[in-house]
Amino acid sequence: MSDRTQIIVKVLELIEPFNKKGIVVTENTRFAQDLEWDSLTVLDFVANIEDEFDVLISMNMQAEIETVGQLVDVLGKLTA
Repeated sequence: MSDRTQIIVKVLELIEPFNKKGIVVTENTRFAQDLEWDSLTVLDFVANIEDEFDVLISMNMQAEIETVGQLVDVLGKLTA
């Protein structure tokens, strides 16, 4: 299993408790539009991601991340 695959699997696990609509999450899933997350949900989720991957995601980075795939790419760079 590649590092990217491992990151995707973990990110999907971390999304699950916040997926109130029960939608099928893919790399193209958008956090705000598809999952309908508000800013508080995003903050909670980012905190979980940062704890799990032992990284810091700046506010500038967060503003640029719209999809699950983009998050996975950022995590791949931060954990490399």
